[in-house]
Amino acid sequence: MARLEHHVFICVNERSSDDPRGCCASRGGSEIRGLFSDELKARGLKSKIRANKAGCLDLCSHGPVVVVYPSGIWYSPQSGDDVRMIVEDHLIGGKPVTDLQIPGT
Repeated sequence: MARLEHHVFICVNERSSDDPRGCCASRGGSEIRGLFSDELKARGLKSKIRANKAGCLDLCSHGPVVVVYPSGIWYSPQSGDDVRMIVEDHLIGGKPVTDLQIPGT
C-alpha cells in the first residue's frame, strides 16, 4: 500500500449534555466525517487520503473540529460545501482554506 498523502481526523467525541465544553458529536461531527468519507470516495481518493474518527481534539468550542495532516491545519467545517472546499482546495489543490480554519491553531 502506498503512503497516504493526507490524513484527516474528525472529532466525533461525545459528552454529557450538561458539560459546559459541549462536544463535536452534538455539533455534527459524525455527519461531517461521513461527508468527508463520501467526498473522498466519489473522487477516487480513498487510497491517498483517509478520513478517520477522532476522540476529543481539545477545541470543543469550535466543533465540529477537523485536523489535516501532515500540514497540521485545523478546520471547523459546518456543511457539505465546507467539506467539498477543503477536499478540493486543500487536499487536492494544496491551498488551505483560510476562511474555515480555526483561529490561533
